[in-house]
Amino acid sequence: MVYYGMPLNLGNLSADLYLSTALNALAELPSSLAAFLIARWMKRRSSIVAFTTASGICSIVCTFMADGGWSELAVELASFFAACTACNVVIIYSVELFPTCVRNSAIAVVRLVIVLGGAVAPVMVAMGRRRRFLSFGLFGTVIFFAGLFAGFLPETKGCGISDTMEEEEIKEMAARNAGP
Repeated sequence: MVYYGMPLNLGNLSADLYLSTALNALAELPSSLAAFLIARWMKRRSSIVAFTTASGICSIVCTFMADGGWSELAVELASFFAACTACNVVIIYSVELFPTCVRNSAIAVVRLVIVLGGAVAPVMVAMGRRRRFLSFGLFGTVIFFAGLFAGFLPETKGCGISDTMEEEEIKEMAARNAGP
């Protein structure tokens, strides 16, 4: 919802619409590079929690920055960059999280949730024209709490991808028995 909603919500900012749209489009390039580097060197779970938390906080800050000009645009860009990076890492993470036998179904559900977020985002943007919290505030709240839930998932960096559910269960039991 945040990935699709932030660019649509640029009309609710006091900054120039064309400049802010161009800057949001440019923010996706370093976001993709950041996701590539994160996938290579950092843990998935902690990076998702960090980026969703940053995006949520920046989005909520945008709620209170009426007529902020450049500072408002900078905070919105930081929120959008963090949301884009988190979205890219979530896609990588979800591929690694599920065994091969259910991966296609799991990725289809992830894609469905992304599309549903894209369908809800314009409604939130339209409602945000009347009450700013219903766009920036709701985007920030949703991504913040969704990211916190990622903290409960297992880490996949450096782990092999399982082929069957039984193999995944054996790995989970071995990880529990090994302890922290």
